[in-house]
Amino acid sequence: MPRLALRATSRSQRPTSPGSSRRAVVIATAALVAFGVLPAMAQDFPSKPIRFIVPYAAGGTTDLVARTVGAHMAQTLGQAVVIENRGGAGGNLGMDAVAKSAPDGYTVGMGAISTNALNPHIYKKMSFDPRKDFSAIGLLGNSTIVLEVSPSVPVKTVAELRAHVAKNPGMPFGTAGAGTSMHLAGVLFGQLSHTEWVHVPYKGSAPLITDLIGGQIPVAFDNLPASLPHIQAGKLRALAVAGSQRNPALPDVPTLAEAGLPGYAIEPWFGVYGPAGLPAPVVRRLEQALKAALADPGVKEKLVAAGFSPKSSTAAELATLSAQEYERLGKVARSANMSAD
Repeated sequence: MPRLALRATSRSQRPTSPGSSRRAVVIATAALVAFGVLPAMAQDFPSKPIRFIVPYAAGGTTDLVARTVGAHMAQTLGQAVVIENRGGAGGNLGMDAVAKSAPDGYTVGMGAISTNALNPHIYKKMSFDPRKDFSAIGLLGNSTIVLEVSPSVPVKTVAELRAHVAKNPGMPFGTAGAGTSMHLAGVLFGQLSHTEWVHVPYKGSAPLITDLIGGQIPVAFDNLPASLPHIQAGKLRALAVAGSQRNPALPDVPTLAEAGLPGYAIEPWFGVYGPAGLPAPVVRRLEQALKAALADPGVKEKLVAAGFSPKSSTAAELATLSAQEYERLGKVARSANMSAD
């Protein structure tokens, strides 16, 4: 393997800016490629533990998915996959750390419909560009959003809810946070149903569900795994799900498209990304390990029980999905003047 000589810099030199540091990494990577170092590194990959950043708090569905899939990937790769929860700013903080990591495959992250498609359109300041700063590795799957009401609200169907809101314009709906896919689901519902709503963001599903059960807020769009036990116990009433298909856990609950909003579909997707510039052999190795995890019956059973729908893809398919969703959700966000700041 060719040896590279690195010249030390003087302490008196002016500190580099974040942008110049990123350019230096790109230049250094190009040099490694030119000297044939990266192909050799890729053949030996992985030779140490891999950091898997989850840009959300520990204990939720996304955390469970990452830990379940990561444990299986570790078996395939022969190295530990260490989960690191780094929440904040709608997932932006964690994915920023992924974008700024070395392009060697030892740091990956759990990107999503929010971080890699919606957030750039609703946050005034973004420290990364999802179109340029990531290497797609593969899909993890989808979660389900449910439209639900407090038992105190006198409606049992989506049609009845629309009629109720038409008589009470400006009715509040709650979500687990501004800029989330649930927020997007509520905005799209208002657009397609031609009804007026006021968004009330909560700091997570737990306080939202508490207020919904108590009648402090009448309507909510929430992730199904968090609400499902309360729906099954009769404490909340599910009117519809936001995906393109009914959820197996609620077979009698229609999709919003079936309930009178043709074309409606919000399916929060999640995928694994690395920083831009990952060598192709490293991407393939991670992609294969991810696919093997999602094909394992034990992994699939655990994820489905948590209300998650596992689905694998190639790196190229995830890259295409990310680009298409970026454009689609940008139009929705702009037409609704969505903002998370």
